[in-house]
Amino acid sequence: MPRKSFMGSISSPKVEVLIDTGNPLLNHTVDGFLKIGTVSAAKVAVEETYHIVKRGSVSKNNLESSLKKMCKEGAYWGTVAGVYVGMEYGVERVRGTRDWKNAMIGGAMTGALVSAASSNKGDKIIMDAITGGAIATAAEFISYLT
Repeated sequence: MPRKSFMGSISSPKVEVLIDTGNPLLNHTVDGFLKIGTVSAAKVAVEETYHIVKRGSVSKNNLESSLKKMCKEGAYWGTVAGVYVGMEYGVERVRGTRDWKNAMIGGAMTGALVSAASSNKGDKIIMDAITGGAIATAAEFISYLT
């Protein structure tokens, strides 16, 4: 029976979260979901705080609305990241090599899936796949620089 555990640490500039579900694909997917979902929720929290300060008043409705938005955005972007990380890892396993092409293919597949899930059709799905592949490849190239 696989052992399941959760462990985390923060040491600037990297954040390491170790998820052990007993399955490497699932580990990577959950890790991506948690990291990017947290960043997205934090982004919304800062935006909402700015709007509340700008208005100059805080109400229970504002706080509830902010919390709902944080959860929704965190879950959405966490899911997108989890799908991307899982796709990239899967492509790496299938190809048997680790390079920028995995990011390109994983990004394109994720872009197409997210687009199709958003009820887009035809050319829009293709354009979103191209965009996903381009963004993932650019991010991979940037990571080589650091």
